[in-house]
Amino acid sequence: MNITLEQAQTAIAAAKAKAIKIKTLMNIAVVDSGTNLVAFAHMDEAWLGSIDISQKKARTARYFNMPTGEIGKLSQPGGSLYNIEHSNGGLITFPGGVVIKNAAGQIIGAIGVSGDAVENDHKVAQAGAEAVK
Repeated sequence: MNITLEQAQTAIAAAKAKAIKIKTLMNIAVVDSGTNLVAFAHMDEAWLGSIDISQKKARTARYFNMPTGEIGKLSQPGGSLYNIEHSNGGLITFPGGVVIKNAAGQIIGAIGVSGDAVENDHKVAQAGAEAVK
C-alpha cells in the first residue's frame, strides 16, 4: 500500500501550516512505502542544506518504521543501533521523520522535515502525518 499524491499533498499542506503557526521555515519531504519521493516543499528562505536532510529523515523513518528521534536514541554509543546512520547511503537519526499511516493503520509512507530545532522539525512532521486519513 502506497501513499497517493493527494495524501502526500495533504501532509505537505498540514506540515506547512504548522510551520507557519510556529513561525519557522521548513523543507518537507514525503516518501511512499518504498521510500520514493512523492512530494516535496521548500518554504521560501528555508535552509538549503535541509533539503537533503528532510528527504533522508523521511526515508530513515520508513526504513525502520519508527520516528527518527527514536532511532537516534537507539544509535547512541552502547545502543543496539550504534553507527546505523552510516548504512543505507546515510541516515538521519535525530527528530523530524515519522511514518504515515492510512485509516486502517497500515504504513503507506513517511514524512521528513528539516529547517529548525529538531523539536520543531518533529512537531511539523507529526502534523503532516496526522493529516493523512
